[in-house]
Amino acid sequence: MKLRFLGGTGTVTGSRYLLSDENHRLLVDCGMYQGVKNLRRRNWATFPVDPSTIDAVVLTHAHIDHSGYLPALVKNGFKGKIYCTKATHELCKVLLPDAGFLQEEDAKYAFRKKFSKHEKPEPLFTEKDAREALKHFESMHYHEKFEPVKGFEVSFTPAGHILGSSCVHVHHKGAARTVVFSGDVGRQDDLIMRPPEPLQHADVLVCESTYGDRTHGESDPEGDLADIITKTAGRGGIVLMPAFAVGRAQMLLYVIHKLMGQGKIPKLPVYLNSPMAIKATEIFCQHHKEHKLNRAQCELMDEKTEFVRTVEESIELDAVRYPCVIVSASGMASGGRVLHHLKTLLPNPRNSVVFAGFQAPGTRGDALVSGAESVKIHGEYWPVKAEIHNLDSMSAHGDYNEILAWLEQGTLKPERVYVTHGEPVASDTMRKRITEKFGWPAEVPELFEEVEI
Repeated sequence: MKLRFLGGTGTVTGSRYLLSDENHRLLVDCGMYQGVKNLRRRNWATFPVDPSTIDAVVLTHAHIDHSGYLPALVKNGFKGKIYCTKATHELCKVLLPDAGFLQEEDAKYAFRKKFSKHEKPEPLFTEKDAREALKHFESMHYHEKFEPVKGFEVSFTPAGHILGSSCVHVHHKGAARTVVFSGDVGRQDDLIMRPPEPLQHADVLVCESTYGDRTHGESDPEGDLADIITKTAGRGGIVLMPAFAVGRAQMLLYVIHKLMGQGKIPKLPVYLNSPMAIKATEIFCQHHKEHKLNRAQCELMDEKTEFVRTVEESIELDAVRYPCVIVSASGMASGGRVLHHLKTLLPNPRNSVVFAGFQAPGTRGDALVSGAESVKIHGEYWPVKAEIHNLDSMSAHGDYNEILAWLEQGTLKPERVYVTHGEPVASDTMRKRITEKFGWPAEVPELFEEVEI
């Protein structure tokens, strides 16, 4: 059996891993690249393996950097099934069509405003392509063993990152070898998600390293957020929170309403301006057994938030000048309705923009938290006068201490570890920490590298 790294190496996006034997090919994750331009260009390159030769796809979770290329894969010839957990399936029903819609809208906007170098900008895939890809999905329970490809036995265990997220266990019957893909690993004590389930066995482990070179620190994220909201409202400003539609949006809404209920922040209107995040919030409430919040807490979050569904309502919200909190996708300010809010709110020093998680290099979020004096949005530069905050401790990714603690909880003793899904320094630091702590041979693979399992 061979393992080839088709993405997710040297960066935190574009997760794609190919397992193969002499007769079959199984793709684990099929993500889009995000961030700097040279990474985004990879989305447009010919897929490194003919999609029609891939027998099946297995997903760790629904985030676009792990699932977002699926519509293009199907568009270009993939005909097999796509396997994931039930919650991941529900979320992909929301995320993938929305991603296609945004691709189309961005192409139309670039054409109207003439800021694309292409005479007629085209989307990577359309909403129709995404809905076609969804026809290939088949959802499975955690711990349920299934055979997506002859000779490859697969099961999912909870990874604690977002709703439906999982570690993927692949056992090749012929080789009698098991490879485990961590996916994105959640926190040991997340505000709303349960911790990842410990791993018991793997001959080979593919482990993420988003926070491989840092910890989330000892700060109190709820206290920090309360302070930001109170001070911003006190000066008549608006708090804008770019948030991932799945996971962080729900966590932020929960914390905001909790702080209001405790009297730690003033009672303000709270808006969720992202059709995708609204649907994801509804799914989150339906799957309340997979996270820490009970049904009543979910209903409170739902009832106390004003959902902004239509374009017209979004335009009206953009004209608001009274103190309020706006949660809007995307989490790295790379697209979506949040861009229009940024154009309105960034030039005013009364306002605050709060990020709640990792910002990939090259994204607007990264530029803003790194102190940029202006950012480019829709072909124009906008001055940054608002206060910018990054509550890193609200990230859904475990830091290196949490991942090492998780690896220590089970009976895992892999023969080799491949460290992926991190910036180069983070991955190499994580490699060293794993080897030093456990004595497991670990390495950081190169893009397109192939290894024998």
